[in-house]
Amino acid sequence: MSDAYIKVAQDWDNFPAFDIRAHYSPEHNDRSWYQFLLPNDPRPHGFILSWVARTLCWTPDFIVTHDIPRTVQLLDRSDGASTAQVCNAALQEVVAKAEEQHLFKGFARVLSEQFRILGSPEPVHISRTAAAIFGIAVRGVHMVVFTHTAGRMKIWVPRRASTSFSFPDLLDSAVGGGIRADESPLQALTHEADEEASIDCDYLKNHVRACGALTYISTTDSRTGYEDGLMIPEVAYLYELEVPPEMELRPNDHEVGKYHLMDVEDVALSVKNRQFKPSSAAVMVDFLIRHGVITDENEPDYLRLLDHLHRPLPVPVSPRNP
Repeated sequence: MSDAYIKVAQDWDNFPAFDIRAHYSPEHNDRSWYQFLLPNDPRPHGFILSWVARTLCWTPDFIVTHDIPRTVQLLDRSDGASTAQVCNAALQEVVAKAEEQHLFKGFARVLSEQFRILGSPEPVHISRTAAAIFGIAVRGVHMVVFTHTAGRMKIWVPRRASTSFSFPDLLDSAVGGGIRADESPLQALTHEADEEASIDCDYLKNHVRACGALTYISTTDSRTGYEDGLMIPEVAYLYELEVPPEMELRPNDHEVGKYHLMDVEDVALSVKNRQFKPSSAAVMVDFLIRHGVITDENEPDYLRLLDHLHRPLPVPVSPRNP
């Protein structure tokens, strides 16, 4: 099973390897893409599938160009008002119409959280449920919680509830969730840790360790709760927390069924057997690399794994132009 990890990596980072910014299908079909453009910024901040662009009910705040390069341009109608507020209202109007008409499976999800459009010079937001529809990069936070007993490392691993909107019954990272538009990664981690694992916020802030970020591009399928083929560029901010052996994690919301303390070897095997949610499998693989469990000496696809953990995104990650 020397290629087991790389097969799992090709699940969390499964968008085809081509430059979508320079790719245009010569014909209108369900696999052609429209660039989503914000006012006064030539960089695409999202990529919308052709059938999605035809399905959405665009308002006069948008210009949809069907000639190559195909674009959906959000207009600047601020006229002295806040550009961000005007853009946010225009996006919300389109999303609300789609929700009312039940145009997409993902809108069955009852969530009102707003995600920040990564790289936007203005604080432009979009509904969490609509991010995949627009191909907007989403920010998430994950924390691995581990302990040492009798000289052995063990990891706290929850199983997602059977009622979860996406990836029900699969294993997950100890704490994880989306980052709201008005939050920093640490702020998001703090409330997620309390909501999901009953971890005291002061304890967390005094002991948590930031471990960088992962970037990859996933494609939606039936497991995600969305239609197939939507593109989601993802940024996962990583943290780890070592806790004393006597400390137990307890679920504190409906998303987590139960926490289990697992040996590192069992976690690695569960990752290979695809028992983890794909994004959490990426988090676990990175953790195993960071702690020397997966190395270039024992994993022939070590460098390829790193590519799948740190893939360049096709959307801006900074408000500054290159």
